[in-house]
Amino acid sequence: MRKMQGRSGWMTGLFLSSVLAWAGLSVAHAAAPKPVIEKAVKGEQCVEDTDYMRRNHMKVLNHHRDKVVIEGVRTRQHSLKGCIDCHASEKTGSVAAAKENFCVSCHSYAAVKIDCFDCHSTKPQASSVMRPLYSGGANYKQKVAAREKTGITVQDLAGVAR
Repeated sequence: MRKMQGRSGWMTGLFLSSVLAWAGLSVAHAAAPKPVIEKAVKGEQCVEDTDYMRRNHMKVLNHHRDKVVIEGVRTRQHSLKGCIDCHASEKTGSVAAAKENFCVSCHSYAAVKIDCFDCHSTKPQASSVMRPLYSGGANYKQKVAAREKTGITVQDLAGVAR
């Protein structure tokens, strides 16, 4: 008889612990506020599928950054400027000025630091003219092509004497 009481006490304790743990998890889960994602102000559709962009926007932005900085190829598609132009809040005019703004809302929820705006503006710029890159950022083929127009050879670029 004593063995039965020991087992039933252990089972009751396990059951009660499970119920309390489940109740605690559901309360904690329910208390976490979901991010408020503001709808884009401009444009009918994002440059990519919404679900794809939610999962991969940093890969897309980093790839675009590398194309611009390393290869000197500047396009409008996937540019941070394009994102800001469409997603800036009507209230604040920014993507990162308030906790409900487009970037801040999700990044706060995910506890991810946004470092884009250490260098870039959070607000759309008045001019949409794309400026050419400084030639130091262009890739080697572009440098060579530019030099060919001026009569400088590849050997000149490499510092090789004739």
